[in-house]
Order: sequence, then structure tokens, then C-alpha cells
Amino acid sequence: MSDEFRANLTRAALGTAGAAALGIGYASLIERNAFALREVTMPVLEPGSSTLRVLHISDLHMMPGQRLKQNWLRELDNLDPDLVVNTGDNLSHQRAVPAVVQALGNLLARPGLFVFGSNDYFAPKPKNPLKYFRKEHKRVLGEPLPWGDLRAAFTERGWFDVTHVRRDLEVSGVRIASAGVDDPHLKRDRYDTIAGPPNPLADLRLGITHSPEPRVLDRFADDGYDLVLAGHTHGGQLCLPFYGALVTNCDIDRSRVKGPSKWGAHTQLHVSAGIGTSPWAPARFCCRPEATLLTLVPAQRGGSDADADRGRTESSESTVIRN
Repeated sequence: MSDEFRANLTRAALGTAGAAALGIGYASLIERNAFALREVTMPVLEPGSSTLRVLHISDLHMMPGQRLKQNWLRELDNLDPDLVVNTGDNLSHQRAVPAVVQALGNLLARPGLFVFGSNDYFAPKPKNPLKYFRKEHKRVLGEPLPWGDLRAAFTERGWFDVTHVRRDLEVSGVRIASAGVDDPHLKRDRYDTIAGPPNPLADLRLGITHSPEPRVLDRFADDGYDLVLAGHTHGGQLCLPFYGALVTNCDIDRSRVKGPSKWGAHTQLHVSAGIGTSPWAPARFCCRPEATLLTLVPAQRGGSDADADRGRTESSESTVIRN
């Protein structure tokens, strides 16, 4: 091996190591704190309904000292949403409940619905990242978290826990039939407790779950829900340009790992990419942390079913992300 070849090999190795270090630094120091707002219009309401602005937040994974995240969350109230939906995984620390409550601030004074995820019940633990590429692997649960305290804080301020509950409410003149399940990721979902068609007089039939497992989405779709909101996936968290998410951490396909999509013949799905990360994997790449402002408008149900479906798909894809 010539000296020149060795030198070129050394330079290539150093360049690769340097690029990897820069990528890790960007993902862990910059992108995971580059919070963004996704704006989506979805035609899911009954014809003649008023427009409804829904703020969908998920996967805060809050630690007490995360000031940037807390300050950004506090500003979301300026969006003036009609309804807030929280799809779980708020906590990552035993003492994070006050930080979550303070960060949500005035949003807790607005109408709100919530379910919990695995990291509301149990603290995250370090794990081999290769496990995410296996559909079935042994789940390692951390210490119990004070989810009961968080539930009390939410409900005392007026938010409704829809875990295995069907609840009808009216928000800004829109009649909503809502229902939720406990976290399917931990196999805590008991859909039979809420099974059956929702209120036919509702302007919006809304399903809520933490993990978008197909077995649960199928049940919501079969019962006639217009829209299902979920989180859990973190949008893949680590993505590749032109490829997208490497994994979804559930049984949903990669194409639906974040944002709006259609599920079944008539049900729309929105999966939040989430706002936080596990403290044991504090990095995001090509997948900014986000909340979503959903503008729900009446569906165009006149004309053919094909026209209606085409209108829904086109509107669902008009997604804007901004700082």
C-alpha cells in the first residue's frame, strides 16, 4: 500500500467521521429544538357546519428544565384554537407535571380532549435502537410516572379524558361526538368499551388514540368516524432525504408516519410528528418537532363518491409547515 493511498484513506475516514459528528450535532442540538407549526385543512365536517380550528399536540416528553420547549408551547395559545386535542406521551420525568401544566398555560382554559401514552404511565429507559426495526420485541418499562396527577391537572381545568369514553360536546357551534382508547402500544386499548356508531346528529365524529395501530384505526373507520388523531411515531424521528422515516415504531406503514392521510373509505387520519424526544434518544433528523393546527371544514358530499373522495384527498394534502 503506497503512502499516497494511505493518506487518501485517512482523509476519507476523517471526512466521514467529521460529517457524522456534524450530523449528530445538528440532530441533537439544533433540529430537535427547531419547533415548527404544521397547518392542515381537512374537509371532514358535515355540510353546513362552521369551520373548526383544532390544535393537535402530542409527545411532549417533557423534562423539567426544557425551557425552549416550554416557552414555544406557551406561545401556541396565540393561535386561538377552538379545541385542543392531546394524544399523549406528555412526561419523561417524575417531576415534569408542573412543567407540562405551566407550558400549556392558557390552552388548558380552552376546550380540550386527551388520552395518555406509554410515557405518561412509565418513564423511558435506554434501549438498543435496532429493536425499533423489529415489529415484536420485549418492551422495557421504566419507573411509574405520576400520570394521575397530570390527569387531575387537566380535568380540573376543564379538559376531558376520553380514554375508553364516548363524549359529545359542542365547540364553536360544531357538535362533536368523540371517543378514545388507552395506549395501543402497550396493548391497553379496549375498543369494545366504546364500540358502535357515534351520534348521527354530530357535525364531527372524532376518534382519539396515542399509537395509530391499524387494528384500532379499522374499528374507528368501521364505526363511521370522520377523523382519527394519533401521535406516538415522532414522524420517524430520524429520517432520510427522499426516503423519509426509517421506522414507525408501530404497525402503520411509513407513508402515514406523520401528517394527514386517508384510512378506509371515508375516514381521515392525522398523525402528529410530536414535539419532543426520549431523553435517551435526544435527536431528530429531517423531521422537525411540531404541533399541528387543523382547520376542519365541511366535506363536499354532493355529487359522486369519487368526487367527494378526490376533494378530501386534495384538501388533506395542502399542508404548510412554518416556524
